[in-house]
Amino acid sequence: MIDLFFWPTPNGLKPLIFLKETGLAYQLKPIDINAGEQFQPTFLGISPNNRIPAILDHAPADSGKPLSVFESGAILIYLAEKTGRFFSDDLRQRVRVLEWLMWQMGGLGPMLGQNHHFNIYAPEKVPYAVQRYNQEASRLYAVLDGRLNNRAFICDEYSIADMACYPWVARHERHQIDLAAFPNVQRWFSQMGARPAVVSAYEEAERVNEGRAVTAGAGNVLFGQTAETIRRAQNAE
Repeated sequence: MIDLFFWPTPNGLKPLIFLKETGLAYQLKPIDINAGEQFQPTFLGISPNNRIPAILDHAPADSGKPLSVFESGAILIYLAEKTGRFFSDDLRQRVRVLEWLMWQMGGLGPMLGQNHHFNIYAPEKVPYAVQRYNQEASRLYAVLDGRLNNRAFICDEYSIADMACYPWVARHERHQIDLAAFPNVQRWFSQMGARPAVVSAYEEAERVNEGRAVTAGAGNVLFGQTAETIRRAQNAE
C-alpha cells in the first residue's frame, strides 16, 4: 500500500497518474496547502521541504519499515523502479527518460510555476516579470514541440517523462499559450488526455477539494513563507 500525500496541483498529479496507470494499491492523503496543512509536524517528517507530493511505501522492496519519498521526480523514479514500469531497462532509453524528467523538474515546472504566479497570483502586475516568464514558457513549449516531432511520446515509449510533463502542459491557458502554435505538443496533449488513467486521476483530483473554501489568507500561506516560517514549523515537531 502506498500513501500519497496529495493536493490537486501539477506536481501532485504526477504520481497519481502513475498509480492509476499501474494499479498499485494506494490511499490518498489530502494535504490542503491553502490551509497550511503542509506545515503539520507529521507531514514535515515525510516531506521536509513542506511541499506535496510525498509518498509512504508500506511495502518497500527491502521488506523493511515503511519508506517515505518526497519530490515528485524522485517519487516517479522510485515507483517506476518498484514496479518495473515506464522506465526502460535499456541504458540509452533510460538516459533519455532521465534527461527529460530532469528537464521538467528543473525547467518546465519551475518556469511555468513562475509564469502562473506573475500572470495570475501576483497582487500587482510586474511587466518585466510577465514578459520574462511568458517568453520562457513559449521557449519551453517550442523545445517540447521539437522533441515530439515524429514521436508519439517524449521518449518514444510512454514513460514517467510524459507523466511529469502532462500536468504542467494541462495548464497551458494560464501560460498564455495557444497549443495550435505547437502542433506536436497539441497532438501529444490530446493523446495523453484520452488515456483512461489520466482521466481517472483528474476525476479523483477534482473530488479532493470539493467543498473546500480558499480563504483570504491562502495567498500568504502559499507565497509568504520565509526562513522563520520553516523554523517555527520545525520547532513544533
